[in-house]
Amino acid sequence: MTGFPFDIVAFDLDGTLLETHRDLGTAVNHALGIGGFEPVPIDSATDLIGGGAKIMLKQAIDMQGGLADDEFRKLYKEMLGYYSHNNAVHTRPYPHAVETLEALGGRGVRMAVVTNKFESFATDILQTLGLASRFEIIVGGDSLGKGPDGKHRAKPAPDPIWHAREACGGGTIAFVGDSSYDVKAARAAGVPVIAAAYGYCDAPAAELGADAAIDSLEALIPALKRL
Repeated sequence: MTGFPFDIVAFDLDGTLLETHRDLGTAVNHALGIGGFEPVPIDSATDLIGGGAKIMLKQAIDMQGGLADDEFRKLYKEMLGYYSHNNAVHTRPYPHAVETLEALGGRGVRMAVVTNKFESFATDILQTLGLASRFEIIVGGDSLGKGPDGKHRAKPAPDPIWHAREACGGGTIAFVGDSSYDVKAARAAGVPVIAAAYGYCDAPAAELGADAAIDSLEALIPALKRL
């Protein structure tokens, strides 16, 4: 790994390594239909991804007037149940994702996934796509349990990034993600972060506050070298 500045590279999943919005949007619409709500256009799911499935569904429902907490929880469970069986129907790696992972691995870089998706879903999808073995660890939004505030220790908290670094044996680490959750988590963890401008950004990539932005995973390794 001579000349490469990082021992570890950690990736967000949705909108960074994988294009997932079609399967997520279909799951949202499944739950919306059960609740008597109008479906959202599948492509609009790109505007809802970021904070995890619960926030994604809540935003879709709130746009149609909202729902009482107990009724929302029922629909959320319906969404999760559907998604658990239909999470890799249309989901695919972004262009150059596989080649980039291979190139990083060839340099001796250890890799991790840090996502707000449930760990079981993330692992299942990556296994289906034949990518799970490339990562030392897959940290999901539920992997670290809940903090004193009752919320999962997930992004934008720094804990998942710190956990990934430790699981990868320590060393220098950079994070790659497409949302404000990712940048805030990296900043809180004190690690460099690259914004995936091609992903499901919840703000213009230039406004996320990352150290650099890339328009394709093909540009990741050169961007990492410049950090």
